Amino acid sequence: MAVLALDTSAAVAVALVDDDGSRLASRTADERRRHAESLAPLVAQVLDDAGLDRTALSAVAVGTGPAPFTGLRVGLVTARTLALSLGIDVLGVPSVDAIAVQAVADLGLTPGDEVLVATDARRREVYWAHYRVVAHEGPHGVPVVETLAGPGVDRPAEVAARLADAPGDGRLVVVGEGAALYPEHLPADEDAPLSPDAAVLGRLALARRAAGADLPTEPLYLRRPDVQEPAPARLVPATGSPA
Repeated sequence: MAVLALDTSAAVAVALVDDDGSRLASRTADERRRHAESLAPLVAQVLDDAGLDRTALSAVAVGTGPAPFTGLRVGLVTARTLALSLGIDVLGVPSVDAIAVQAVADLGLTPGDEVLVATDARRREVYWAHYRVVAHEGPHGVPVVETLAGPGVDRPAEVAARLADAPGDGRLVVVGEGAALYPEHLPADEDAPLSPDAAVLGRLALARRAAGADLPTEPLYLRRPDVQEPAPARLVPATGSPA
């Protein structure tokens, strides 16, 4: 059996992992405004790469953000629809959690070190979350992190000021696309992961499910969508006297 993992919080990332978390196949597409067109073909491609049919899936893991409304919604709707059609579980994991876990492995962090994940929120803001490393390797080979603050959305300078006031004795690394966009405020660590690896997200979902954690698929939007319904027209009383 295999778990399909997908994330549309930034680029489109899709992976298949087995029940032990080993990567079977993965694909990405750097399509920031065409998530709907890119996701279904990538799902078909990873299944073909692994030589599997969708009926071999035991669960679908999906990134819940935070992220802009439209792209994130595509991934969540796809994951829920596929899981419902197959009668399998859908497992939600915050996308920023997956980046933090990936940073622990990629950068060799140890217990007590801290990770600040900053992703692109547009409008010259970043989505952010602050973590402490609990264990370099836990169940399914996945690092264990605890959330110290966030997720939230702020201007990069405000996030940097928050970090300056935060106590901590361990190493602090900054990762994510938000850091790459605003290095004057959030200098990214060398070799820092920038966006979620869907295979890591899948492993994290498996580890948390095994631990009995709740894995909701509610999206982390954090603010209202850019496009909103127009307000109802207001009637303006006529002025002046009739002739």
